[in-house]
Amino acid sequence: MTRYVDGGDIDLDEEVVLDSNGNRVTEARAQEMAEHALRAVRGRPSLTRTGHHSPRVSFRLPDTALARAERVAKQEGKTVSALAREALERYLAERPGA
Repeated sequence: MTRYVDGGDIDLDEEVVLDSNGNRVTEARAQEMAEHALRAVRGRPSLTRTGHHSPRVSFRLPDTALARAERVAKQEGKTVSALAREALERYLAERPGA
């Protein structure tokens, strides 16, 4: 097991710190790494408005329908989720009062 020691605050532009690949970590690079980590933790942006959690919908479908959806999504350069979202929005738009 690797043990880590907290070295306290340092100026990465003054002190030489290397990452696991031997590359120098500067203040700018540390900021980029921190922003990347935060994006991964926060997840995808809201579909409706900033600071609002978009509801999630899941459903089951036959293997053949999923395979077709994956093919179409790939051809159109989008995800299956985007394809399903567009299809549902189109379906609802065709029904007044829905």
